[in-house]
Amino acid sequence: MELAFRAVVVSWLAADATLAAGLNAIVEEAPIRTALPWLALTASASTDWSTKSGRGREIRVALELNYRGYEQVAEAGLISAIEARMESLPADQSAAGFQIASLNFLKARAEQRGEALRSLVLEYRARVLAA
Repeated sequence: MELAFRAVVVSWLAADATLAAGLNAIVEEAPIRTALPWLALTASASTDWSTKSGRGREIRVALELNYRGYEQVAEAGLISAIEARMESLPADQSAAGFQIASLNFLKARAEQRGEALRSLVLEYRARVLAA
């Protein structure tokens, strides 16, 4: 379920017109040669979240936004758009083999990497049940 969830998240984010216009790439894993800004689902982990009647997983994902900016809020609009898109992920993912029981924002961390290069990591927790 973890790999299917990752694929759904990347596809859902890439299908958003605002994100597609504001980012040079929306991918799984950090791109090797892509101009900034880009967004990648760089990490995930899952644990058992099964019930008596079915299989389930608690899946944690980390979305990493890399961009250039001299100010901390340089991409505030883009960050808000990413958060809004994640929060609107449909629960019914029957085509991918699961249902999302809950999706929650966990934490964010930001850092400056060299001159004007910034990174923001957004972490989410999804609890999913096999369809």
